[in-house]
Amino acid sequence: MKKRQLKIIFASFLMASAVLSACGSKETSEKPKEEKQEETANAGESKEEKAAEEVDFAVGYMEAITELDKAKEKKEVDFAMVTDLYTKNLQSLVQERDAEVEAQHDQHITAALKAGQDGSMDPIVVRQIFDKLMQKVFYTTVKHEFTEVGENWGNKDAVKEEIEEAKEFYAILKSTVEKRDAAYGTNMVSVIDGGFAEIEKAVESDDLLAFQLGKQVVDKTLMKTFYLATGAIPNGYATKAAAEAKENTEVAKIEQAEGWAFYQSLFKYLNSHAAEDAALIESQFNLETDVATLDPAAVNKAFVRGFSKIALDEYAESLETWGEDKSPITALEGALFIDVIGEDIKGIIGAEAYQTLTQQAQTYLEAAKAKDKEAGEPVLAEIQTTLQNVINQAK
Repeated sequence: MKKRQLKIIFASFLMASAVLSACGSKETSEKPKEEKQEETANAGESKEEKAAEEVDFAVGYMEAITELDKAKEKKEVDFAMVTDLYTKNLQSLVQERDAEVEAQHDQHITAALKAGQDGSMDPIVVRQIFDKLMQKVFYTTVKHEFTEVGENWGNKDAVKEEIEEAKEFYAILKSTVEKRDAAYGTNMVSVIDGGFAEIEKAVESDDLLAFQLGKQVVDKTLMKTFYLATGAIPNGYATKAAAEAKENTEVAKIEQAEGWAFYQSLFKYLNSHAAEDAALIESQFNLETDVATLDPAAVNKAFVRGFSKIALDEYAESLETWGEDKSPITALEGALFIDVIGEDIKGIIGAEAYQTLTQQAQTYLEAAKAKDKEAGEPVLAEIQTTLQNVINQAK
């Protein structure tokens, strides 16, 4: 498929998705009262029924991916079958998350499958859009289950059920985490396992703060996974697509599409703290951008600036909420966002200075837990200075 043609198709795909999104918003706002009553009734479904649904999500996703993978072997993909699998097994979940996070992934996926069926989009590009957007849905569902844990705290049976569901959705994502561990020599699978262990321990000891800290470890480590897949050097899709563009533009466009779809798991968070950096990354991965002009260094630096700004915002909130449970939670978030771009920071300020920064982050976290402001404030000032220095150098 010619580069110009693919760009036009993708632009049309996004436009169609936007139109569908507007229609979907209107339908949501006009939902009949009877439907809301039905939702309330469904909320009481049995644990067995919920478990069956989780299995359907995983099985439906894997069956769809297996069929879509035929495109990699130059075989014909049965898009009618994939669309049917999506509609029957996955669409309801996608629509639920779309409503919660104000996204249009159902429209994007539906439009991509339609474009694959009518031949207006490369089947491999369709496969990557479907796969990566579904991964975002599973990721946001893990976060959704954690929210329900917090809301149901005190009801141990309900909480344990929600945690098991979160683990089931994470299990679908685990292979993506394993791939990044293999590519970068990281140990994110072990970190996430440790986070879930802390969560389960917190439930048994009725320690809500410990749960909140454990869920941040799981959440931010998954965010690190998506960052390593997109903007990290040397194995992120920005680097891969730019390198491939010198040899094979069609393959490069596929990798650019993978980067764009993976980036959707990070865009909203980055955009809320560092809009300019988030927009730069989005524009680089967007298939309307000539892949030959994709600049992996610019993408990487934008991520470094963006995550550093997020860390600074989390630390500012930690100081503002000093003495409350929110203070150590946001202190941990700041430390975890530093870890997301740890290797990049190390490359900017050096290994010794980075080790000092991580020690300071731990010291400040302990001070926040102990509500020892006298010990925490001067350490935080040093952390903030270092992060601002990282931002200034990552330009």
